[in-house]
Amino acid sequence: MVGIDDVARRADVSTATVSRTLSGRGIVSAATRERVLRAASDLGYVVSSAASSLASGRTRNIGVLVPILDRWFFSRVLTGIAATLQRSDYDVALYALTSDADERRRVFEASLRRQRIDGVVVVSMALAADEIEQLSGLGLPVIGLGGRLAGLPSLVVDEIAVARCATQHLLDLGHRDIAHIGLRPQFEGDFHIPSQRRRGFEAALADAGLAPREGRFAAADFTMAGGHDAATRLLQDAASRPTAIFAASDEMAIGALLAARELGLSVPGDVSIIGVDGHDLGAFFGLTTVDEFPSRQGERVAAAMLDALHADTAAAAPEQPSEQPPEQPPGLEFALVARSSTAPPA
Repeated sequence: MVGIDDVARRADVSTATVSRTLSGRGIVSAATRERVLRAASDLGYVVSSAASSLASGRTRNIGVLVPILDRWFFSRVLTGIAATLQRSDYDVALYALTSDADERRRVFEASLRRQRIDGVVVVSMALAADEIEQLSGLGLPVIGLGGRLAGLPSLVVDEIAVARCATQHLLDLGHRDIAHIGLRPQFEGDFHIPSQRRRGFEAALADAGLAPREGRFAAADFTMAGGHDAATRLLQDAASRPTAIFAASDEMAIGALLAARELGLSVPGDVSIIGVDGHDLGAFFGLTTVDEFPSRQGERVAAAMLDALHADTAAAAPEQPSEQPPEQPPGLEFALVARSSTAPPA
């Protein structure tokens, strides 16, 4: 196998210079760097992860805690995380964190303490105080995504503002009889995102001088099937159907689109429909949405992690956590994407 000595001989430099060049740690002239990289490429040399870890104290591995792996939104976030980290030669170690107490304890007390990671990203899940304390005790950068974690930097979207944006779009088109498809509070998961979106919806109505009308909320389970059933309930009575629907997820909005068509209704002629998320299928269905750019969310949190790792203060964590809360990164972006599923009421 090709070793670092072979690369050094080929480039006519010392092994220390090769190590500094390939690790990015230390000063190397541009000409020397080019010569070393060309030699390594010509010889097919690949840095040993074990040797690199011993030399640098880094595993070049980032742990990512996720609540579930088979949902579209999380897969897009993970794609953004992995792509960004891979460009900097970091790998991803996934930990599916369920609600099972024993499984969570094993992750925090064993898996994350095996010194196989350089940092932790927590995606869209709340953590108990003792779990946050255990993460802080690792002495590694920890960044949350999708909700505030006490004492830790977190990247979040203003979900109330997102819902206001979606509702305001319908109001600006002239709709005044607007229904909402969401989730009942007792079934919500971490960070109460469905409730925040409902609050934003109702706040936008209030700003327009409108009160939520009775029978204009339908609960669903954030799936296409759930959105289909909820929209069917809202639209099946011709005498009382709303002129527009704001669904708290794109998957439910797509289900609502299909339900409207099955009832013989024109979208947007008879009913306008808008969702939230920026689902890949949205463009196919002509769905108006408020895009939260999940892949970009993954890129943002991965970039924040790389910045933390590269900062001088990240080389060694203090023994005692700071009493000052960390400076929070700017909020994550969102944008209205208007397509053919919304129009002024007939």
